Amino acid sequence: MKLNLRNIVGREVLAGAVNGRTTLNRLLEQTTSEPDEPELVFLDFSDVEVATASFLRESVLAFREIVRSHRPKLYPVIANANETVKDELLYLLQSRGDCFMACSLSEDESTTEASPIGKLDPKQRITFDLICKHRETSAVELMRLYGESEKLTHTTAWNNRLATLASLGLIIELSQGRTKRYRTLFGGT
Repeated sequence: MKLNLRNIVGREVLAGAVNGRTTLNRLLEQTTSEPDEPELVFLDFSDVEVATASFLRESVLAFREIVRSHRPKLYPVIANANETVKDELLYLLQSRGDCFMACSLSEDESTTEASPIGKLDPKQRITFDLICKHRETSAVELMRLYGESEKLTHTTAWNNRLATLASLGLIIELSQGRTKRYRTLFGGT
């Protein structure tokens, strides 16, 4: 699903907390139901010149928090943000110790240049990189393959790291009975 912020807001400059909250409501109106399978929600910044931190906080970050907690099969991704928007988002995310997935998105919705924007702690970054390396895995598999090198003796630490990355929408969580598996948002991330 692609939601074009320029079209939703109606202008090229996205500024202010009030406008951000209005945009949040519009984004939520377009994502009222949860799909059966995990689905990416591209927040498309094509033709947006500037987005302020207050706007991003009240719209994009609030949208991700609501969606990830109430519609967990939806995974918001920043798409086609220019350097000005990325810089503002990076400043906001780093000040919060937060991270958001971003990419370039073509008209046919194929993705390139996918990477997280913001700040991951070193252990989360290692875990994220391992998910990208394996494309799909579980805490048990990570423990078996990397537990010794990471000086871990139980899968709980891997479970916690994976759950945090999934709650941020950086990886997809798949439930298979009592087992949870995790995979990248994009095939070749």
